[in-house]
Amino acid sequence: RKLFPLLIFIFLYTCTFAYLVLSYWRIGETADLRNLSVIHSLLGFVISLLLVFRTNTAYDRWWEGRKQWGSLINVSRNLAMKLNCLLADVSPEERLYFEKMIGNYCVALKNHLRKTNFHHEYEHIETFPIKRIGDDTHIPNHLMNLILGRIHDLHRKGVLLGEHLIILDSELRQFTEICGACERIKNSPIPYSYSSFLKKFIMIYCFSLPVGYIFSLHYLIIPFVVFVFYVLASLEVIAEEIEDPFGSDANDLPLDRMCETIKKSLKEILGV
Repeated sequence: RKLFPLLIFIFLYTCTFAYLVLSYWRIGETADLRNLSVIHSLLGFVISLLLVFRTNTAYDRWWEGRKQWGSLINVSRNLAMKLNCLLADVSPEERLYFEKMIGNYCVALKNHLRKTNFHHEYEHIETFPIKRIGDDTHIPNHLMNLILGRIHDLHRKGVLLGEHLIILDSELRQFTEICGACERIKNSPIPYSYSSFLKKFIMIYCFSLPVGYIFSLHYLIIPFVVFVFYVLASLEVIAEEIEDPFGSDANDLPLDRMCETIKKSLKEILGV
């Protein structure tokens, strides 16, 4: 859908050029312009290297985001299982608090990466009045502060011992590390100059293709140029689509489903 208008434009351009050269001007096949095909063969190798680097870089960003959210699922489960054992003899309210707050953290991270803030997605907790928190607040950090504060309150009350805090520390630290890694992917896009240069390179390459190959392909140059442009431009569009994996498009990571998976696991482990 994104490329269709450009494909139509390339088709009309190639048709016009082929008609002018072959039927109107009747330039002979001995013209020096036919030697431009040598330049295209050299530039084709260069543009293929650039596109491979572009798509690989974009996919690495997508895959890194997937690994970070896979780690978030595992960390949430590990923390829930440890809390389930350590709080076995504590009132059900404490277990329910961590069940909802860990799930809320994952939802907050998803909304933070998408720059949205849907209040209805959070589990209601009296100590977490989401509607009172401003949109400019770093909600994942705020939630982690509340979770850490609740754990240290239990430590002061004697429910959790010092060695219990050491056991929980690795999982608690990983939440913030995952958040930072996702922010790094989100806030460090591919340099604009590189992407812009590649787009201009593709356009110039495809616009000059008819000049070099029209004397050997004649009117077959029309589908040939359209197809080459479709292949090269599609790779660039695919790279743009997946370089930000935290959006809500079809090719982005299914963060909503991952959040539901985490909530379901928490309810099974810590559910009262």
